[in-house]
Amino acid sequence: MCGIFGCFSFEPGRVSDEVLRRMASSIEHRGPDAMGFHSDERAALGNTRLSILDLQERSNQPMFSDDSQIAVVQNGEIYNYIELREELKSLGAIFRTTGDTEVLLHAYIHWGPNFVKRLNGMFAIAVYDRQSERMWLYRDRLGVKPLYLTVRKETGRIWFASEIKALFEAGIEARPNYDALAQFLALNYVPQPHTAFLGIEHLPPASMAEITAEGINIRPYWDLLDIVPDRGMTEEDAREELLALLYDATRIRMRSDAQFGAFLSGGLDSSSVVGMMSRLQEQPVRTYSIGFADPRFDESHFAEKASALFGTSHTNQIMLPDATSMWNKFIWHTDQPHGDISFIPMAQVAKLAAKDVKMVLTGDGGDELFAGYDKYLAFFGDGDTSQLKSGWDKDFVRQSGLLLDDEPDQLLRGSLREAFHDRDPYRELSNQIALATHQDPINRVLFAETKTLLPGNNLVKPDRMAMAHSLEVRSPFLDYRMAEFAFRVPGDFKLRNGVTKAIYKDAVEPMLGHELTHRKKQMFTVPVGEWFRESLAPFCQELLFSGRFEDRGIIDVTAAERMHEQHIAGEANYTRQIRAMISLEIWFRIFIDRETS
Repeated sequence: MCGIFGCFSFEPGRVSDEVLRRMASSIEHRGPDAMGFHSDERAALGNTRLSILDLQERSNQPMFSDDSQIAVVQNGEIYNYIELREELKSLGAIFRTTGDTEVLLHAYIHWGPNFVKRLNGMFAIAVYDRQSERMWLYRDRLGVKPLYLTVRKETGRIWFASEIKALFEAGIEARPNYDALAQFLALNYVPQPHTAFLGIEHLPPASMAEITAEGINIRPYWDLLDIVPDRGMTEEDAREELLALLYDATRIRMRSDAQFGAFLSGGLDSSSVVGMMSRLQEQPVRTYSIGFADPRFDESHFAEKASALFGTSHTNQIMLPDATSMWNKFIWHTDQPHGDISFIPMAQVAKLAAKDVKMVLTGDGGDELFAGYDKYLAFFGDGDTSQLKSGWDKDFVRQSGLLLDDEPDQLLRGSLREAFHDRDPYRELSNQIALATHQDPINRVLFAETKTLLPGNNLVKPDRMAMAHSLEVRSPFLDYRMAEFAFRVPGDFKLRNGVTKAIYKDAVEPMLGHELTHRKKQMFTVPVGEWFRESLAPFCQELLFSGRFEDRGIIDVTAAERMHEQHIAGEANYTRQIRAMISLEIWFRIFIDRETS
């Protein structure tokens, strides 16, 4: 796990070392163990390293070919690096390290730019080929690792970085992208490839970018749409393959030369991963969880039950209702507004784990692949989709959104209102549902959320909050083989008789037992709605109603204040709307107003 950054110049011209140092310093939290960069008249690339594999200095980046014509940096981990190394050795490659970055170097040399198709991992990779004067950028299939791009015609350069804030150190101006902010208020996150900043985009998951003096060409190297549902799959087949994949995906994610553990909430996904880990190592798995004094949000007792079941060495910490400073930090680390307040407890459990280990396994991805959210049940009922009416897909998108009914007209003003109405702010999600016509309705929705919600929000959370504390996170459910399997499984295997993740629960119940398997799902979040009425009331007042938010001219503060008053009085629950507005205002203050306090 690391951070990467760099640029490619259309016209020869060297980037100053000072710029590259500033870019590195801005994302040093992603990799505090080492920093390095390389530049010439055509390109520059750099890395901040968090050492997980081959902890020696010899594996620092950039890594160069013997003739110095090829340079590689990466952020992430290649889980099948051992198998790839053996194959490359048989082709004559000579290795000087035991890490995975050198595997990427030889893979490019032997197999060319399409080597990425052989990788099983989470990654953002940059390869600079001096001989052909080409740079290649790659992002993993499901978008676990971030990689941002900006084309600056005025300077004749393309810049890239693991976090947007690093681009600002190269002189890129931070300007609000109101189309993306409208999408944020529609979906509760900014869907990729958009970002909240004009002129800055996310390289899409499963994409490779070829950059030459003529420009940039971005194309996919893998597409989940290619997966065809297996109409002949039996439930027994599905259970067996799920368990086999989960076992192997967990096994290869436990490859590490540094100490590691797991996040354990006691929920289905994290408990399943820890269960597999306990089968794969003799010593107790180190597990970590965050609890709350409010029993409606606290999962500590479930985590303790899972820990007892698998004999883990467990650490739990109760989170106190002081979210003000943490909220500012989480927006700074994510670079963009996010309405999901669970970023805060994720940061807390990452900080807790980072005291002992440098890497953890998590259960991220299971809900999107196997229909784990209650909203799927609320929409599809028992899984029978035969009675769906025309336009059901639009109904799902609107119902899962942030601003509902006439709330956009009540709240939005100026450029933000225009952006919301000029272009469909739900389009990224609805377009993906429309693409997956060969899947059943349940899988069409899951496909769309795997393509949008997962990389746009749910994977940002573990990456940014863990990297804020120099901690790597790995999830077996984000193995691309698991994703391909999930979309071969019929949707009615996943939602059945009012049960979410039905086939998955059937598969893991012998390992977890009935209580952990079928416990009611709790969202991993904080009781911020209650805090808005109590300890965070002054925080809301200052941020939203002291004049600065109103002066931006994009929100009707009178309507916002009415929502806030009704929420405090208990007349309505506007938790999601209030927290989104708070995140938006904090984002403006940090990145547009450039407040550093």
